[in-house]
Amino acid sequence: MAHHRLGGDTVELWTRFHELVNMNGNELRSWLLTEASGPEGFTSAPSLDIDVTGRDVVHVLDKRRTDLTPEDVETMRAVVEEVSSLLVEPHPEDENWRRTLMNLGHDPLKPSSPRPGEDPDIGGAE
Repeated sequence: MAHHRLGGDTVELWTRFHELVNMNGNELRSWLLTEASGPEGFTSAPSLDIDVTGRDVVHVLDKRRTDLTPEDVETMRAVVEEVSSLLVEPHPEDENWRRTLMNLGHDPLKPSSPRPGEDPDIGGAE
């Protein structure tokens, strides 16, 4: 498997990814397994339907920056865009909003979670 040659933009992306993905690999893995074992996971033919992007995020979290593949870089880019867009207008009362973020590795209830107006890369900052 070819490794991705790191340019300045990839180093910045790596940093931003790890700022927004505030769950570690074990936390995300546990969350995804819990989600997959929810009520819909216990149908007559359970498949443990684990979120594909979440699984990809776990793989990136388990890697060193020097071991990234082009696919990992695309995963990081997509996750940074998605999490950033979801944080522009927070909906903490909306369980689906939180679940979507959690599936991407971002727990909006963690004290370290970026908040609009506090993080210049998230909407609401002046």
